[in-house]
Amino acid sequence: MFRRREAVPFAFVAEADHFRSNVTPPPRERLSASQIVGRTLLGLTVVAGLAGSLIFGMPSLQSGDAATHQQQSEASDNR
Repeated sequence: MFRRREAVPFAFVAEADHFRSNVTPPPRERLSASQIVGRTLLGLTVVAGLAGSLIFGMPSLQSGDAATHQQQSEASDNR
């Protein structure tokens, strides 16, 4: 008789390899030109956003000389 390899709560999961189908799925539809252009533009937008965030975020990531660039308010000059 059939013996399971491991304990499975449902018998159909354990015996799923016995019920393989010989029906092939239909071929995938080809993408239209507008879909290809749309996906390309979306990809370029995402890449440009990541590159822009790196470019604009780099100055805040640099340690630099914080002691030489101290900011003082105008209110402290009148004391």
